Amino acid sequence: MSPAINDQPPGESAHPGRRALLAGAGVAALFAGTALYRRCSAADRLEAGITLHAQPQAMPALAFSDGQGRLTGLADFSGRVVLLNIWATWCAPCREEMPTLDRLQAALGGPGFEVVALSIDSGLAVVQAFFKQIGVRHLRPYLDTQQHAMSLGATGVPLTLLIDGQGRELGRKLGPAKWDAPAVIELIRGHLPGPGQRRSQ
Repeated sequence: MSPAINDQPPGESAHPGRRALLAGAGVAALFAGTALYRRCSAADRLEAGITLHAQPQAMPALAFSDGQGRLTGLADFSGRVVLLNIWATWCAPCREEMPTLDRLQAALGGPGFEVVALSIDSGLAVVQAFFKQIGVRHLRPYLDTQQHAMSLGATGVPLTLLIDGQGRELGRKLGPAKWDAPAVIELIRGHLPGPGQRRSQ
């Protein structure tokens, strides 16, 4: 049920409670997530690897910390389409897909779109070190200090949600993806308020 949680890097330790939450103790979250989001609705459809809901679905309030330790949340991205990626440094598929998320942010990031990479690691330092190690240039680090991942019905990582400018969930994917693939970029562009903007770096 949690196909993407494994391979903790040497020298790094996952927070036991967080890992238990997403590594198998997510049975309650599974049922909560099913009730909240109707992920397997017959009206939902699969597009570019993301299961899109027949109708946008309300999301719980989600707060987390930014790279300076300041409390922020999804409400601060109001008006922007967000690709919210729940991940951890000890998750091998998460590590493998992160460069594609960085390239997606480089391609589409701007006033109308943001990739929010929300780590469930136990501290910000390990996230910043990993970003530096793989050469992330366009993503900002965020940390689930409020432990709100469970409210999303997460049963494994990576879990990625596509969220509209009104903070509603448009679709989700459990497991890794090539987020800078042309089909994914085209899908996201179709949900932007205007033409997809390329942010100059």
